[in-house]
Amino acid sequence: MKFVLTICMVKFGNVLRRMPFLMQPSLFVRAWDRHRRKSASVLNLVQSNLIQRCMLRVLDSFGTEPEFNHAHYAQSKGHKTPWGKWNLNPQQFNTMFPHTPDNSFLGFVVEQHLNASDIKHIDDVKRQNQSLVYGKVDNFWKDKKKYLDIIHSYMEVHATVHGSSTVHLPGYVKNHGILSGRDLQFLLRETKLFVGLSFPYEGPAPLEAIANGCAFLNPKFNPPKSSKNTDFFKGKPTLRELTSQHPYAEVYIGQPHVWTVDIENPGEVDKAIRAILSQKIEPYLPYEFTCEGMLQRVNSFIENQDFCHGQVMWPPLSALQVKMAPAGKSCKQVCQEEQLICEPSFFQHLNKDKDLARTVSPSCMLLRRFGVECRTVESVGDIVVPAFSESSRHCVLQADLLLFSCAGAHPSLQRVCPCRDYMKGQVALCKDCL
Repeated sequence: MKFVLTICMVKFGNVLRRMPFLMQPSLFVRAWDRHRRKSASVLNLVQSNLIQRCMLRVLDSFGTEPEFNHAHYAQSKGHKTPWGKWNLNPQQFNTMFPHTPDNSFLGFVVEQHLNASDIKHIDDVKRQNQSLVYGKVDNFWKDKKKYLDIIHSYMEVHATVHGSSTVHLPGYVKNHGILSGRDLQFLLRETKLFVGLSFPYEGPAPLEAIANGCAFLNPKFNPPKSSKNTDFFKGKPTLRELTSQHPYAEVYIGQPHVWTVDIENPGEVDKAIRAILSQKIEPYLPYEFTCEGMLQRVNSFIENQDFCHGQVMWPPLSALQVKMAPAGKSCKQVCQEEQLICEPSFFQHLNKDKDLARTVSPSCMLLRRFGVECRTVESVGDIVVPAFSESSRHCVLQADLLLFSCAGAHPSLQRVCPCRDYMKGQVALCKDCL
């Protein structure tokens, strides 16, 4: 029997009510943190040993990378965030999208606001030559007129902007205001193109549009947006870079449902719209965002994730595919380039501390299996190891298990990366995981 305390440390918003996640006999507590303050009551319970740290599950919309989670390491790097320094296993943080492989991808269910009668007739709704803009706040539309003008040259432009201020909406936009879930569903069924404006980031709406047969115009970010150059991400416990408004849609869905374009390049926008209008695009929803898909994933987590005893090897080691990352690249990047995903549970199998107590030669046998031959070996606590220097043949292994990181990269070291495959439409699970 497992009892789990779940904390909502970073607000998921309406996504929480989409989660069929209340499974007895587990205990779930949501401790809201609206004002960026740590959930002191929960921390006090942990510190007083009334709750085991290994029992916590944290709902975390943007992800928490290991270098922010590890209190001493985060402090040494000067990271100041109200959401870090929990010293948990990074997989105890549960995210909305599979953007931080060091965490667990919990996800949500894409809603359908239709009754039985609606479902019978939804397929009879005729697609109109119209677009719907993803932006219900007037300010999101600021400085986007040239981009929208291109879209308007091909089709009507519709909106669901709330409030009395619509100063940034071009005059040709047909604004419906805020719609009920049912009415929005029918509007999406009439629509050919769902138009991203670059903000908000990583929301559920594009998935709802794609599920209703719309193509999604996904703004590309060059350079990528992160806490280094975007105020919105400052203070969040991650350094990950967003290459578009919706990286999940860009990486895991793609064309013909998702068209990631530079919206400052009129030619690129024009070309994408013409390609979209030249074909019939069917409704599509990745299995992991259906109710059944989420329950499958959550069930696997409940059955197999054990951060207190760690006796179960999960995912199974048969899924491990070792890749070498060039200097300057992270394991997350390298695995993704190979159509794989970084699996932090496998780091321990590339990093055997017990071998370090022997001579250099036996300790090198571990990495030699994967094409790495070491002359010298050391063990350090850092987010960029296990890794090795190709020039000196020096290998560096991990001394602190909480610092295993898919995200870390080093300018001169090549990382040894634990990748795995995944089921199509179920990124959290490998092909041998069920």
